[in-house]
Amino acid sequence: MTDEEREVAMDKALKAMTAFSNKYTTNTGTYYCEDKGIPAVVIKGLAEHKVTLGTPLCPCRFYEDKEKEAKEGYWNCPCAPMRERHECHCMLFLTEENDFAGDDQTISYEEVKERCGGCEGL
Repeated sequence: MTDEEREVAMDKALKAMTAFSNKYTTNTGTYYCEDKGIPAVVIKGLAEHKVTLGTPLCPCRFYEDKEKEAKEGYWNCPCAPMRERHECHCMLFLTEENDFAGDDQTISYEEVKERCGGCEGL
């Protein structure tokens, strides 16, 4: 993949993961962290994994073998702990009881890019 193709793929994936995250917060009654920089960086990580692995593998964990983990699906966003217990290790999707939860269930694509502080590849 050329640098230009990667940039186009990242832009498309970032838009898709932002839309997914916004829909998921609304559907599950969860919220973004009051510091919107946190969801922005997590969404960027999900987009990067969507481009490099073909699936939004949780970017907040260490994996010995990312490709294997992506295929198994347990840590693909939303991960099993989030789906089963509303526990998001990344602090992307927070229940309103969480001390770090803000009031927002949406973040814009532009805000994600801005909050990443000039993230490489965006």
